[in-house]
Amino acid sequence: MGTLKALKGKSSLSVITITICTLAFVTLFYTQTISSFSFRLKSCPRRNTAKKSFPDDRNGDLGALNYAADDRFEFDPEECSLVHGKWVFNRSIKPLYSDRTCRYLDRQVSCVKNGRPDSDYRHWEWQPDDCILPRFDPEIALRKLQGKRLMFVGDSLQRGQWQSFVCLIDSVIPQGQKSMKRGRLHTVFKAKEYNATIEFYWAPFLVESNSDLHIIADPKKRILKVDSVAKHAKHWIGVDILVFDTYVWWMGRLRTNSLWGSFANGDEGYHELDTTVSYNIGLKTWANWVDSNLNPNRTRVFFTTMSPLHERSADWGNANGTRCFNETKPIPKKRYWGSGSNKQMMSVVARVVKRMKFPVTLINITQLSEYRIDAHTSIYTELGGKLLTDEQKADPLHYADCVHWCLPGVPDTWNQILYAHLL
Repeated sequence: MGTLKALKGKSSLSVITITICTLAFVTLFYTQTISSFSFRLKSCPRRNTAKKSFPDDRNGDLGALNYAADDRFEFDPEECSLVHGKWVFNRSIKPLYSDRTCRYLDRQVSCVKNGRPDSDYRHWEWQPDDCILPRFDPEIALRKLQGKRLMFVGDSLQRGQWQSFVCLIDSVIPQGQKSMKRGRLHTVFKAKEYNATIEFYWAPFLVESNSDLHIIADPKKRILKVDSVAKHAKHWIGVDILVFDTYVWWMGRLRTNSLWGSFANGDEGYHELDTTVSYNIGLKTWANWVDSNLNPNRTRVFFTTMSPLHERSADWGNANGTRCFNETKPIPKKRYWGSGSNKQMMSVVARVVKRMKFPVTLINITQLSEYRIDAHTSIYTELGGKLLTDEQKADPLHYADCVHWCLPGVPDTWNQILYAHLL
C-alpha cells in the first residue's frame, strides 16, 4: 500500500514536472518570438560579462565589425570608459564626408585638398575596451537637435570639432534647407527643416582677453581677464547644448599675464601667474557663471578635454623623425602619454568640474587622441591665410602643424562620443 502511494505520488510529480516544463518551453518560445519583433534587452557592460572569443583582428580588418555585432558592448555613459581602448583600422568604413564634398571646411584642415597623398588616417576607428560607440547617424542626430541650438565654444580646435559636426550632418540636408552665417566671433549653421542650429563661438580662453577679436601672436603681450566671462557668456544664454574647450592657448608660456578688473588699467593692471594657477582661476570663473546662470533642466553642458600636441617625435620613440611629419599610423603603445599633454592642466579641469553644482559631462578625448600622431595637418595646411609653399613644406621642422587635425579625421570621433551622449 505504501509502495502504491509512493508510486502514485511519483506519477503525480512527473505529470506536474512535465506540465511545468511544457509551459516553460511554450512561454520561452512565445517570448523569444515576440521579443525578436518588439523588444530589445538592455545589454550588460563588458566588465560584467564573460569574455567572448573573437577572430584575430591584428590586421585591423575584423575587430570593429565583430564587436559591433555583439550588443553586450552597447555604449552606456555611466559604465563605459572611453579612456581605455585601441584604434582599429577598418577600410570598409567610409567617412560621411570629404574635404571636397563638404564646403564648410576651412582650408587649414582640408589636408587631401592641400596635397596629402595618403588617406589611411581616415579609416581608423576608436574601439573602447568596455563597449562600442554607436555609428554617427546624421538623421538621428538632426532629430535629436530638432528645435534646438548646439554651440561649440572655444579655440581653433573646437572650431575643428564644430566643422566636423556640420560636415557629418551636411549630406542629408537638401541644398535649399541649410544656411551658414559667418561672423568674426559667432558663426551659425542652420538646418531649416529641423529648426536646428549648430554654432561656433570663438573664445580661446573662455574668459575675456585682449586677444579675442584681434589676435595677438606674441603670448607675452596677451592679457587675460581671469575674473570675467560676461562679454562672451551673453551669447551662451538660451543655448540648449553647450560644448566648451580651452587649453592650447594657455600653453604659450609658463607664466600668464592675468588681470582683475578693467583692461583700462593696461600694463600696470595685471600680474604674472603660473599658467596652471591662472588656468584654475579662469576655469573657476567659467564654472561659477555656469552654476549661476544655466538651468540643467533647460541646458546640457559638455567640456572637451585637451587635444594633445605632437611636437617631439622622440616622445614616441622615433628619434630620427621630424615632429608629426610623415607619420602614417597611430602609436600602438597602450596608455602612451607625450609631452604635448599637461597632466596638471587636465587635473584642473577634472577638479573644477567635479566641484560644480551644474552637471557637466566631460568628453575625454585626450588619451585616445594621444595615439594619433598620423592625423595632424602637418605640412598640408595654411599659414597666415596662405597654403604652405614648396619651400615651407620642405622644412617640416619649422612649418609642420602638429596641433590641428585633418578633416575628416580625429574630431569626427570626438563628435561620435558627443553623439553617443546625446542619444
